[in-house]
Amino acid sequence: MSTNNRTHNGGAAEKPYFESQRELLLDEIATNMEHVLQNINKLNRNLESVIAVGNEFSQVEGLWSQFESVMAKPDEAAKDDTNEGSTGRESR
Repeated sequence: MSTNNRTHNGGAAEKPYFESQRELLLDEIATNMEHVLQNINKLNRNLESVIAVGNEFSQVEGLWSQFESVMAKPDEAAKDDTNEGSTGRESR
């Protein structure tokens, strides 16, 4: 019986299987959460870069919008001219 007491007392100093597995899992979870955090930070930096590039094109977009509005006006004027021309011909 003395050997059983020694084993039992020696086992008390060591952690039970459940607690050792729990610590391993907690360490693994902490490591994986750190990786997730690093990947989220990388994604955030990439998104900020994409937004910065998009903002650089705002002036170009403004120029193209002006160009489009200028080019659209002659089409409207041409339609008005054809309508006036057709009404003028009918009145003759």
